Amino acid sequence: MMETLKNHYFSVVFLVICSAALSLAFPQVQRHQFVIQETPVKRLCKTQNSITVNGMLPGPTLEVRNGDTLEIEVVNKVRYNATIHWHGVRQMRTGWADGPEFVTQCPIRPGGSYTYRFTIQGQEGTLWWHAHSSWLRATVYGAIIIRPREGEAYPFPKPKREMAVMLGEWWNADPIDVVREATRTGAAPNNSDAYTINGQPGDLYKCSSQDTTIVPIDAGETNLLRVINAGLNQPLFFTVANHKLTVVGADASYLKPFTTSVIMLGPGQTTDVLIKGDQPPARYYMAARAYQSAQNAPFDNTTTTAILEYKSAPCPAIKGINGPKPIMPALPAYNDTNTVTAFSQSFRSLRKAEVPTDIDENLFFTVGLGLNNCPLNFPSSRCQGPNGTRFTASMNNVSFVLPQNFSLLQAHQQGIPGVFTTDFPGTPPLQFDYTGNVSQSLYQPVTGTKLYKLKYGSRVQIVLQDTSIVTPENHPIHLHGYDFYIIAEGFGNFDPKTDTSKFNLVDPPLRNTAAVPVNGWAVIRFVADNPGVWIMHCHLDVHITWGLAMAFLVDNGVGELQTLQAPPLDLPIC
Repeated sequence: MMETLKNHYFSVVFLVICSAALSLAFPQVQRHQFVIQETPVKRLCKTQNSITVNGMLPGPTLEVRNGDTLEIEVVNKVRYNATIHWHGVRQMRTGWADGPEFVTQCPIRPGGSYTYRFTIQGQEGTLWWHAHSSWLRATVYGAIIIRPREGEAYPFPKPKREMAVMLGEWWNADPIDVVREATRTGAAPNNSDAYTINGQPGDLYKCSSQDTTIVPIDAGETNLLRVINAGLNQPLFFTVANHKLTVVGADASYLKPFTTSVIMLGPGQTTDVLIKGDQPPARYYMAARAYQSAQNAPFDNTTTTAILEYKSAPCPAIKGINGPKPIMPALPAYNDTNTVTAFSQSFRSLRKAEVPTDIDENLFFTVGLGLNNCPLNFPSSRCQGPNGTRFTASMNNVSFVLPQNFSLLQAHQQGIPGVFTTDFPGTPPLQFDYTGNVSQSLYQPVTGTKLYKLKYGSRVQIVLQDTSIVTPENHPIHLHGYDFYIIAEGFGNFDPKTDTSKFNLVDPPLRNTAAVPVNGWAVIRFVADNPGVWIMHCHLDVHITWGLAMAFLVDNGVGELQTLQAPPLDLPIC
């Protein structure tokens, strides 16, 4: 009898252990609550109420595994409309959870809530989340860390420790007031007052030394830094004094490792780097500052720092002004496009890529700025752009206007007429010397809510061409709902006769945000296998505010697995 009971006990224990192991091995459902709220935040000697999530800046880090499902209730307790976008998450058939205001949902009104439900499918690495309503994302953002499935490994040696390094921008003002003032005047918005690393400006700024972000390392260990540019309007260089960075991933896709002393990220981009503790134990600055490609445009030329601190360094625990002065790295010149080009051309997918070759949709999109003539009924105070104009921006000469009474996806799904048209031009309405001296007659775009329709499964190629209208600039172009291969980039005007020879169809990098070179072009390819409405826009928020965006309407395919899911019952109404 005792033997039988003992066997039964061990069987139960074995089953409990097995079920626990199985529950870890299978994808999990994670539930979180994000409360968007006002929080007193002190930066640069000044305390101001900032919009945060759960009182944190940056907001909570989401740590998941490939295959996990997330259910995140977002509660809006501030006076502004709000949404959250899960930047880079593929959102297969779950377009209702993508988050851009008036594109896939109406905003969450003050006092309202909405639960985003989506699954991470086939992605590993670093993504991030941020507000996608006006300029709320200046302070409403956080990291998404996607690890391999249980039992699977990184394709590089396992790091001793990992850390998200979020680069941001800070204003000594309410960012919503900053963009509203720019919209009123038609001029460019005020530049930020500081850059930040994990929410802190660092000790090159006033009143910031005591709170400078400390990144620990120990001699001999290799750590993984997940670097994210969460800044609003500025591409950024990032480097660590005396240390090399081995790039192993970007935008939640693995890369063939390559080593560099500096990386550049446009807003929206992420880069995973390995760093070795192979220097004399001490304190070393990590630093980030602007890559400024737009000539003669004012920008924030300050430098943010964090401190890479060896645990065995002298006085390792003393933070801020009392510790030994960290070693400062050399940073590229603000306009060092050569360094940016060498860096971006080093990117290769880890394995042979499944690049679409037979192209169904061959598109050519110009991207750039513009100037609107001052409307007759506007006073001069509302036309403070160059020579009494108002700044604007466009793709293929269409300046994108968001609807206000329905989201685009609702209008599509419910067949509501008059919200959008599907006549976005697949090529520029007028061909011209895009990167040369452009006639000022081409400076003023048309406005419209124009979408481009794609059949499910169509293979798409887009040439993204910068223009020199007003000023050429490096534009980080982000496509929602998709990753895409960047198969080539170059300078000047794209020439299909000569530039197709530069196409990499073997191992191009897979990205969700392409930094289109200043005065140049990039070519991307993807398969339209995710039904819904997906905005593509410049991730310099001032440019999307001015209309540098368009959207794709991707039809349903055949059967449930190729069809957009029904809208959730708690989808916000306008």
